[in-house]
Amino acid sequence: MGVDHVNKANCIASGRGRKVCVTGASGFIASWLVKLLLEKGYTIHATVRNPDDVAKNAHLRALEGAAERLTLFRVDLLDKESIAAAFRGCEGVFHTACPITDDPEQMIEPAVTGTRNVINAAADAGGIRRVVMTSSIGAVYMDPSRSLDEEADETCWSDLEFCKNTKNWYCYAKTVAEQAAWELAKQRNLDLVVVNPSLVLGPLLQASVNASTWHIVKYLDGSVQTYANAAQAYAHVRDVADAHARVYQAPAASGRYLCAGRTLHRAEVCRILAKFFPEYPVPTTCKDETGEMKKGCRFSSRRIRELGVGFTTASQCLYETVTSLQDKGLLPRCGADMSP
Repeated sequence: MGVDHVNKANCIASGRGRKVCVTGASGFIASWLVKLLLEKGYTIHATVRNPDDVAKNAHLRALEGAAERLTLFRVDLLDKESIAAAFRGCEGVFHTACPITDDPEQMIEPAVTGTRNVINAAADAGGIRRVVMTSSIGAVYMDPSRSLDEEADETCWSDLEFCKNTKNWYCYAKTVAEQAAWELAKQRNLDLVVVNPSLVLGPLLQASVNASTWHIVKYLDGSVQTYANAAQAYAHVRDVADAHARVYQAPAASGRYLCAGRTLHRAEVCRILAKFFPEYPVPTTCKDETGEMKKGCRFSSRRIRELGVGFTTASQCLYETVTSLQDKGLLPRCGADMSP
């Protein structure tokens, strides 16, 4: 291999001289993705609701390399022209932006129409070589006909009627949005790869609590006195960001990639939290004391592991989430913790 080919390969691996866009860049996962891409040398167009909101965007501007290689764009995903402006000159797109709410009116249209607009804008841009979309295991496991004794994998899809009947509008919207993305990408001949993370924990870069970390805060600040009879899979935010970068950089990457670590019952989550942080009023009883302990869905992350993504332990995810909340003043320190 000649010197020019070696240099080109190194440039591609490092991201130097390459420009990509990250939608919803101020979010939890997206912020870590922006950080990782900057470390790899990429130049980034980052879409946010309001670039002039100093407080909300401060963590992005503070990232190493941001001053030289990060530009914030004001984008509304329902405004096609604003999306097109952010994509101009980019070779790739990471579509992470999505509302998280139980309100169907606020969830479904922005998720689905916004995703369609992103796919069309990427296809129209001409120079976009790949779009990486952040979906969710919410688009995978909501199917009462599937046995919990079997692992869910990338071939599994949530049942839309079941989502509607149970009023799980987040899973409904994520499923419809991802299906729409696949259909439209095929029509527009666009290279699309999707990452489906589980509930994501870990240190926060942003200054406020997001939906997934609130899931932990409520067990520490006295908001709840019992835990739900439920189980969930967890993943570390750094691992999820790494998954996005790897599926973008791997030429042969295609299809869906589940990014889910260990599945824990809420009882086990609370036991881990109480062990590490005994000073907090962590619940010790289940809301449903009479029922059998429910099993959660287990997920196969084989495909993303094959690309080199490792998974931080659930205990470490929980520990780093809490210490980050403490460091940012979002959770009071009540005494010494029992660090792992």
